[in-house]
Amino acid sequence: MVEIPVRTEFPRKVREIENTWIPMPDGTKLAARIWLPEDAEDDPVPAILEYLPYRKRDGTVARDHLTHPYFAGYGYAGVRVDMRGTGDSEGVCLGEYLQQEQDDAVAVIEWLVAQPWCSGKVGMIGISWGGFNGLQVAARQPEGLGAVITLCSTDDRYADDIHFMGGALLTDKLAWGATAFAIANTPPDPAIVGERWREMWTERLEANGLWMLDWFRHQRRDAFYRHGSICEDYSDIRIPVYAVGGYADGYTNPIFRMMEHLSCPRKALVGPWAHKYPHFAMPGPRIGFLQECLRWWDQHLKGIETGIMDEPMIRAWMQDADKPSTGPAERPGRWVSEESWPSPRTSPTTLHLSPGKLSATAGAASDPIVVSSPETAGAAAQVWCMYGSGSDGPLDQNVEGGNVERFETEPLTDDLEILGFPMLRLRVASDVPQANIAAVLSTVAPDGRATFVCHGVLNLTHRESHSDPAPLPVNEPVDVTVQLNVIGQRIPAGHRLRLALSSAYWPTIWPSAQKATLSIDPVQSALDLPVRPVSDDEPALPEFGPSEGAAPLKVDVIVPGSDHRTRTIDYATGVETHIRSDDTGLVTHLHTGITLRASSQDTFSIHPDDPNSAIGHCRWQKSFARGEWRTELDTEVRVEARPEVWRITASLRASDGDGIVVERTWEEDVPRDLV
Repeated sequence: MVEIPVRTEFPRKVREIENTWIPMPDGTKLAARIWLPEDAEDDPVPAILEYLPYRKRDGTVARDHLTHPYFAGYGYAGVRVDMRGTGDSEGVCLGEYLQQEQDDAVAVIEWLVAQPWCSGKVGMIGISWGGFNGLQVAARQPEGLGAVITLCSTDDRYADDIHFMGGALLTDKLAWGATAFAIANTPPDPAIVGERWREMWTERLEANGLWMLDWFRHQRRDAFYRHGSICEDYSDIRIPVYAVGGYADGYTNPIFRMMEHLSCPRKALVGPWAHKYPHFAMPGPRIGFLQECLRWWDQHLKGIETGIMDEPMIRAWMQDADKPSTGPAERPGRWVSEESWPSPRTSPTTLHLSPGKLSATAGAASDPIVVSSPETAGAAAQVWCMYGSGSDGPLDQNVEGGNVERFETEPLTDDLEILGFPMLRLRVASDVPQANIAAVLSTVAPDGRATFVCHGVLNLTHRESHSDPAPLPVNEPVDVTVQLNVIGQRIPAGHRLRLALSSAYWPTIWPSAQKATLSIDPVQSALDLPVRPVSDDEPALPEFGPSEGAAPLKVDVIVPGSDHRTRTIDYATGVETHIRSDDTGLVTHLHTGITLRASSQDTFSIHPDDPNSAIGHCRWQKSFARGEWRTELDTEVRVEARPEVWRITASLRASDGDGIVVERTWEEDVPRDLV
């Protein structure tokens, strides 16, 4: 956790309820940790709910300490609830965003409203899973839920989540699947649940299953993904929504879609950040996000006029040019704002493709441009969902060398600013019935360094529909549109704009079953940029306060943590391997006495000439201990790309001081469905 300034003085004194039980209608009890003003029963306050499977006791505890006591000090009850079957809560968790999860959340809100210290108003806040379910629960319209702050979340579980990008299968489906597998099978804390901890753990280990198998079985946008996707009916959400995220995150596109399609009161905040809360996210600038939250809560839960709804709908960071870096501490730029979305201020500027060039005028007819990349193309990409670790960002795009087809403008004569979704229109033919195309936009500085701007991917069988994909007509041209991720970017005069195209993008997406050769008609192909007039005349808005939080979690670091990202080539076999590893180190949390460690390693390998050589292997090892209590969890998940199937194998081994508690294995071949 990044250190941020600590606030120690608050308007109201805070007390903490380390654990309390919230009963569900079926008798299952969920574990909750609550911070609230000492005098809340005499002067009731709204409750701010964060509802997650990530273990309040030791998983999200560092950020919880920064956030929820802060809210409590300003007259709210910060409530952190473990979902059913996770952390210290009873029951089992059978997957993501299930109906049971939503039902339980509605019951939690009803319980909160009935508490003597609650004013009867509840807000929901959350990042990622907690951002997802905040929107999903808002769509259920429970009485008492008055507003939502959703960070790094999605309105469409198919279009923008760890499963797919443009209908292409993300390797994050495996990486996150392995992470969720480990989270779902960790034990409750006997200090909270007592002697039944081993019985509860065994129930999870035997019943939770391997959720990822369901994810691979569903490769089209079917009912599986429509469930929990609020875009199915945006009008279901009637309470105010504040959507927050950053360009380095994997979930920024939905923010702009929600601003366009929601009809409820809504606002958006988009920075340069990765998948973290903005008061401690990287790259910076970090902001006083908790103060911004209080403005939102005061307005919508307490009826205090804070002025926040009088400000423009969208506040976004316009990034300046920067040198390539896998983990910049800061991204230079400035804040801009938009009153509505789509913005009436932006207009499309079209750049036409010709061999090696991007230009404002269409080129003469030429031979087709052939794109047939080695399967290792994509090595310079960022991790799909960055966490700001310092090693998960994009490399200098020149690393791709001849693996991609490049198109460049001449050096710009004037500054250029874009805000929105770049759209690439292609007329393309393929020599195989299923193929992918990746498009990467970068800026090339006068010294030749190429800095990543944004990217997009399309599985060409999904060119018309994610629900009903269709094989490509072999060697016949089709017209497709590739949407690149939303971005706010200034490209200064003297820089070039580069578009790079490839038929592979490893290790971001899984390869096609057959190596593809794509033929692009440049005369019928163009890049549309959402150009925003360059202007310093922005509305005067309140400056964000300084980044700050409540007192951080006190820990004893026994062994420091580390993270690494490496790429190696075996020159004997030609196989290229990418490894991402992360280790929390060995740490004792002083308030609970838990000593814990979690380490992971994601390994992705492929041969440049063989798409069916692609293998992903992810391993997690976790340990928890206090006194004589000892538990360990070791999980592994492996996916092999075969011509007709995804071969999935997994194993789980859980043990305590008495030996093996549960040991299980899985093996399944899932047929490939035009991916």
